[in-house]
Amino acid sequence: MKTDLLQLCILLIVLMMSCTNENNTLDNDVRFAINTAYNSKGLSYYTMPSSSDFSRIPQDPKNPLSAAKVDLGKLLFHETGFGTIGEFSDMAQTYSCASCHHADGGFQANLVQGIGEGGIGYGIEGEGRQIDLFVAMSKVDVQPLRTPSAMNVAYQTNLLWNGQFGATGTNENTEHLWPDEGPISVNKLGFEGVETQAIAGLEVHRHQVDETSVESLGYKELFDRAFPDWQDDERYSNITAGLAIAAYERTILSNEAPFQRWIRGQSAAITEAQKEGAILFFTKANCNACHNGASLASMEFHAIGLNDFNDSEVANFDPADPSRKGRSSFTKDRDDDYKFKVPQLYNLKDSPFYGHGASFHSVREIIEYKNEAQKENTRVRNSQLSPEFRPLKLTEEEIDQLTDFVENALYDPNLHRYTPAALPSGLCFPNNDWMSRENLRCN
Repeated sequence: MKTDLLQLCILLIVLMMSCTNENNTLDNDVRFAINTAYNSKGLSYYTMPSSSDFSRIPQDPKNPLSAAKVDLGKLLFHETGFGTIGEFSDMAQTYSCASCHHADGGFQANLVQGIGEGGIGYGIEGEGRQIDLFVAMSKVDVQPLRTPSAMNVAYQTNLLWNGQFGATGTNENTEHLWPDEGPISVNKLGFEGVETQAIAGLEVHRHQVDETSVESLGYKELFDRAFPDWQDDERYSNITAGLAIAAYERTILSNEAPFQRWIRGQSAAITEAQKEGAILFFTKANCNACHNGASLASMEFHAIGLNDFNDSEVANFDPADPSRKGRSSFTKDRDDDYKFKVPQLYNLKDSPFYGHGASFHSVREIIEYKNEAQKENTRVRNSQLSPEFRPLKLTEEEIDQLTDFVENALYDPNLHRYTPAALPSGLCFPNNDWMSRENLRCN
């Protein structure tokens, strides 16, 4: 009896050692795949810092991060009280930046098309927002393309699908394309894309920040702390508000995702199937050719033949809108037609819409599309298609493993750590219309 028990214990130890060796081998294979991918930059190239480690977060030298600035930006990003220059007088103070970029949606809208002023409702995770039937459809503030995520933007020098915002990075030497008026004119302030977009976005999306509104909503002391070196007559404005919002956005990092924990040495943070998927990501599937760096994005623009919005599913879709042509809508260069900026890959399953036109509805669908490499948009010329858009020859099992890696290993489950408990104004957020207040059980 004792002999049998001893033999069983020895067998269990051998099996455990075997499993450990297999896991170590698989971990080593993932490390090798990463270390030899994308110019052999190694694990550190894909590592995100803590959101409070300002020294390691990429930032605009003209807008250095500070705790006071980030704290203010966190509130302003969610504040509905500054939404006062809209088209509908009875919908003032009902929308915020977070109406289209909220934590439940992975800082996307969790809708085909983001809706600002003119929208009502929230649902459970933002999916219930809709256009108010009693407003003029043509005046509703809706996004012309699918709302990109505001998460991990610290790793992007230029923002929007066409990269139009930002005076640096890929937009260096494009001053001749910056008009004297309109959103792109904000590039003339000389900031990077995160700051430029935040400043321009406040006016575009019908917000007004001035000394009167700052004081009435309870923000004056917060602005004084965040911008002590600014003159009083310049301290309370859309510019300083945009700089604070941008500082906050730079700290919205998916650094608690299992893959980030695996990079930091927690082998069990991702499963064996996800490790196989990671190996595929950095080898056979060649995803890292475009999706690289800590956020698995890049400042490259590629045409992969995706469709635009389906005009029967969205509001105010204009087929002549130049934004549907991607980078060329900014550069005016026909060679840039249908080339869109490479998006980041974390928390994709929070909002089940993929591509600039939301033409796919699951991670697996978009991986299958890239595996087959057959364009769906007939307007995209074959000569425009990216050389990286080619058949990958992945098996069904490999597609499953790659999907598992992207969906789950790249999923940060705790994004509400970036959401304030309450606002100084006491208003509801991310929306403050009557239906959203009911949905959110607010006030």
